[in-house]
Amino acid sequence: MTENKAYKVTIDGNTYACQAGTPYADIVRDVQPDYEHDILLVNRGGKLRELHRVLNRDCALSMITATDKPGYQSYKRSALFLLLKAFHDVAGRENVKRVIVEFSLSNALFLRARGSFTLDEAFLRKVEDRMWELVRAKLPIVKRTISTDDAIDLFHRENMEDKARLFKFRIDSRVNIYQLAGFTDYFYGYMVPDTSYMKIFALELYEDGFLLRLPSQDNPESLGAFKPSRKLFQTLHDDTGYHRDLGVGNVGELNDLIAHGDSSDLILSQEAIMEKRIGDLAEQIAKRRDVRFVMIAGPSSSGKTTFSHRLCTQLRACGMKPHPIATDNYFVNRDKTPRDENGNYDFEGLGAMDVDQLNKDMTRLLQGETVEMPRYNFKKGMREYNGDYLTLGGRDILVIEGIHCLNDALSYSLPRESKFKIYISCLTTLNIDDHNRISTTDARLIRRIERDARTRGHNAEATIRMWPSVRRGEEKNIFPFQDSADVIFNSALLYETALLKPYVEPLLFNISRDSDEYIEAKRLLKFLNYFLPLPDDVVPKSSLIREFIGGGCYQI
Repeated sequence: MTENKAYKVTIDGNTYACQAGTPYADIVRDVQPDYEHDILLVNRGGKLRELHRVLNRDCALSMITATDKPGYQSYKRSALFLLLKAFHDVAGRENVKRVIVEFSLSNALFLRARGSFTLDEAFLRKVEDRMWELVRAKLPIVKRTISTDDAIDLFHRENMEDKARLFKFRIDSRVNIYQLAGFTDYFYGYMVPDTSYMKIFALELYEDGFLLRLPSQDNPESLGAFKPSRKLFQTLHDDTGYHRDLGVGNVGELNDLIAHGDSSDLILSQEAIMEKRIGDLAEQIAKRRDVRFVMIAGPSSSGKTTFSHRLCTQLRACGMKPHPIATDNYFVNRDKTPRDENGNYDFEGLGAMDVDQLNKDMTRLLQGETVEMPRYNFKKGMREYNGDYLTLGGRDILVIEGIHCLNDALSYSLPRESKFKIYISCLTTLNIDDHNRISTTDARLIRRIERDARTRGHNAEATIRMWPSVRRGEEKNIFPFQDSADVIFNSALLYETALLKPYVEPLLFNISRDSDEYIEAKRLLKFLNYFLPLPDDVVPKSSLIREFIGGGCYQI
């Protein structure tokens, strides 16, 4: 009989005989002592499985903890579900109008809540106490599959109109929902089996909302440090409110616009808003007569290059004479490039730059001298000089772009008052729904997948494989300096993921199931599935998004 059948399960090279129908949670319990951190999911042959799922075949399993990206995401998602349940218990469901996850901020989620309650320290302590009660009760997080129509009706009844609107555009006939002690919600991604897995969290009032503080992925056994960038918070906060005022606060609202044929107005208004912000920024720079160097830095796929060209255009409109400079032209020759711990060239570190030569050239320009500017030949791996001379006049200004531009160690010889620093990033403020946010990292990764395929010949598999290394470089060389910027510029466009969808989906589908990058590709495909596609015919040639999809007017 089927119930007596045993399957072979291989874990870390050891093979076990396990009864058919055994939950994965029971299987991993025996190997948990061999792992430093709690096992939260399993990887079964390239497919993630929640621990409540049961064994139905011979398989090899690898363990997923919170130090792995899928595990960490599951922990955050589950902790948020726990918070929402506790919040409704304390306030009373009838008194909660909306609890919205706005964005991520330094090992925490920033949330705002509306309803008939007072969000103060006493209220938040009651919610946190209730969360710990639920943890101690070890309550199961139950996954159910229902029809999409039933899901829409359910979320209408629960006053979660953001989810009802989202599912209106769902092609699949079924939806997975989660339940916790009578509280139902929908989440994009996997969950832990029960509340006892949430061991590290804290609630804290912050500005006009509150924080769900969480552990870091590097150290999931303790609360992560909370060191927010005030400027970054203000930028995210202001843009989130502005976009919600436009009526485009989540994917369902965006899909409504696209379905009703109103996307052209959205695209053009978004482009006009960005152009105005760049123009205002140029005016701000032009008014500071001592500024001779505009220093632009930001993480990968932020649109730095197009932004610098558009800023130059606006600076010209302000009567200035800008000269774009890429710090890449000051790379040291390839034979002098330092190597990382794996023996690979480290192009991300400051040691890959000829910092002294850059400072000599910039100082001479500031003193009114004529300087022959270098151009780096990436094929030969060396700097070349081809008679490109530059002299700064009274209205000349250098617009310098590179990952280290916010780090004063790059421009140590230049007076602080001569520099205007800009941090640019794709700070997504559009969420899937009230409880499922779009990661700014995902938005940049999707941009990069398309650009790498179009301009560098890299497939999506290679881009995803390199991404963790890119992120480590950003954490070391860019993010620590973002608060030193005079201005933080958000390069995200509300419509861009819908626009990128038809470009990126075929690239992700091309990743084979046996690839190490398949799990991440599948997650991104599921994410893109929420969006209606958007054609690019209305997108201006000067748009920042053209840096990634092509067809732009700038030679970059």
